[in-house]
Amino acid sequence: MSVRSKLSCAVVVVATLVGGRATASAINQNTAWTINRTNATTTYRVVAYGDSIFAGYNGAPYSVARRAAPYVDGEYLSTKWNSNIEVVRRTKSGARADDIYNSKIIAERSYMQASNTRVVMFEMCGNDYLQARSAFTSQTGTCSYSELDSALFNCTINMERAMQAINTYATTAKVKIISNIYYPGYDADNVLTNCTDSTTGTRVNKQTRFLPYMARSNWRACNLAARYGFQCADAFAEYMAADYDSNGDGQIDRDALRYRAGETEADYVNRITHTLRSTLRDANAHLVNSSASYDYIQSDNTHPTYSGSATIGISTSGNGSGSGSSDFSDSQFVNGQNPVWNQYGHERMGWSISTFDSATP
Repeated sequence: MSVRSKLSCAVVVVATLVGGRATASAINQNTAWTINRTNATTTYRVVAYGDSIFAGYNGAPYSVARRAAPYVDGEYLSTKWNSNIEVVRRTKSGARADDIYNSKIIAERSYMQASNTRVVMFEMCGNDYLQARSAFTSQTGTCSYSELDSALFNCTINMERAMQAINTYATTAKVKIISNIYYPGYDADNVLTNCTDSTTGTRVNKQTRFLPYMARSNWRACNLAARYGFQCADAFAEYMAADYDSNGDGQIDRDALRYRAGETEADYVNRITHTLRSTLRDANAHLVNSSASYDYIQSDNTHPTYSGSATIGISTSGNGSGSGSSDFSDSQFVNGQNPVWNQYGHERMGWSISTFDSATP
């Protein structure tokens, strides 16, 4: 049964897929929110670069969800470090990877250069794949996979550039993490294209065609993370597989899907697209056990759901700010998890990121 309906509407790298259809324009949705802690005397900074995922997109250009993944991680940090945490999101909804790299990570690098910065996170590439998928869906005649290939290439190049830049500029950061791509619209993509494959002469199943691209991108995100001193938060595993062993292989499904250090790209892709494909599930109904599920994707079939109705207002210049105490008391955090850690997409992503946070600032 579904126990949560859809919501309508630390250096961390998080590469997540942002949507079900292409966005024609990109808008700045920058926020700064300080989580205040009683009697705390020190404020540390978390910086998040990315697109509409880290922005906390909620369907409106002039507000965003407060409890987006970067905020959730900041809340865990505030409790762990007994400190105030300033969560700075420099985000551009609709932006592709090169735009995030150039206009956010490079042009706005001063935010991560602050001496109190301890965590920097970014996610990118979603709009690259989103737009390539939309273009592929509209094809007729003989299928061309060139835009999908270009999206993967450009994603890989800019993830690496982003890591190199963060390593250069975020000199006081204690943690670096990349979270890979979840697959919104997984069930909806289980249809045939209007174009035909040049080799087989038959129409192509969209899901079967796109899934290997997601897998390659995810492997490269985590492999690059290992090379550049980052951790890898596996959003694909956290969103796309159950929190119990559904196939009797002795492993919890989400754990079985995770990236494994030392595994080749080919072996990882084969494991995701063939060996364990039967355990993949649309994140609209993320199974926490065999009988209960939560909806991790908003009604747009694209963006993560979030807890509560609190938002941060965005001005016409693309900026918003505020402050407040944590939404949960210390006693509500049990085993490093808040009470809703597995009930919403942003909560799950923020918790996954938090598992890599350092014990001390």
